[in-house]
Amino acid sequence: MNQPKKVFISLGSNQGEKFRYLQQAIDLIHQKIGGIKQISKVYASAAFGFEGDEFLNACISVETELKPRKVLTQLLAIEKTLGRIRTNKKSYESRIIDLDMIFYEDEIVATKTLSLPHPEMHKRKFVLLPLNDIGSDVVHPKKKKDIATLLNKCKDKSRPEPINLWLKNPSRSYDFSKYNFIAIEGNIGAGKTSLAIKMANDFNAKVVLERFADNPFLPKFYEEPERYAFTLEMSFLADRYQQISDDLSQLDLFKDFIISDYDVFKSLIFSKITLPEDEFMLYRKLFYQVYKDIAKPDLYVYLYQNTERLQANIKKRGRDYEQNIQNSYLEKINSGYLEFLKSHKEINVKIIDISDKDFVTSRQDYLDILDKVAQAISTD
Repeated sequence: MNQPKKVFISLGSNQGEKFRYLQQAIDLIHQKIGGIKQISKVYASAAFGFEGDEFLNACISVETELKPRKVLTQLLAIEKTLGRIRTNKKSYESRIIDLDMIFYEDEIVATKTLSLPHPEMHKRKFVLLPLNDIGSDVVHPKKKKDIATLLNKCKDKSRPEPINLWLKNPSRSYDFSKYNFIAIEGNIGAGKTSLAIKMANDFNAKVVLERFADNPFLPKFYEEPERYAFTLEMSFLADRYQQISDDLSQLDLFKDFIISDYDVFKSLIFSKITLPEDEFMLYRKLFYQVYKDIAKPDLYVYLYQNTERLQANIKKRGRDYEQNIQNSYLEKINSGYLEFLKSHKEINVKIIDISDKDFVTSRQDYLDILDKVAQAISTD
């Protein structure tokens, strides 16, 4: 999964219902490019470089996993969707919507179709003023000056004025902070870690990730399951208990909620599959002694994927010790989860079938999952 990059985008409109076009553009950027992090005030300014109606301008910051050229492609597509028809004229003209990428991190790009940073941004107060609202300390990678300094030195004599209307952030339509603790669960390769990380990043959550990679018994288990099963399950139980207890007890004033990529009950689900019956009976006694003292998630999201997709994901991520996992083992795990969820009616659970979705590469698939999680919260 790519690390999200911060992009600053300038928006402008001087035709028709200008404020509505700005809001629609932001909504589409949220859908097609990435999460909106900040939105500036909206400024009214005279047309720049030609005679025309007054513009409304704003700037936003976006976190995206798209490369710069892909961001540009999406911005042009959004302009077209909103009705802008680009012409071959080199002079300025009125437009329904104008979307310009100002910065993409600190990258410098100079091609026929894309220039970063935007080559004219430092000359235009209708860009600098809203950009200063949300990134006054951002440094121009070529000029080596921050936005506040560039605004102060700008020779543009125009006087953009803020208006008393505020654009809405579509990300705010999701309120996951109603719950203190959300657990994302699923089979091996279902994508629970990827979803937990993406949601934590987008919604200011503290993320708790299972430390399975540090468990020295896991590769040994896959080599000799009968020999190492009990040792593995006990080590996982001890580690999960300690991690959840520690992380949930440490209040983070700067985060809205906690999201994890596992629930401790998975220890019992896996142990029932991996252990012989006599060892499982002993393990279950030990498990419930521990489980009663652990905080339970307010919402339990189970990601269901069919076995074929699970195997494809396992192959793709390339962990050597997972490559020989049998379909029958994955099917037993899935059955164990579903049996657990059916028998524990007290758990607030949302099962989401993602067999035909790829939320890591498709933003629309990701937003569909967010919608389903939000629906579970709103109907609770």
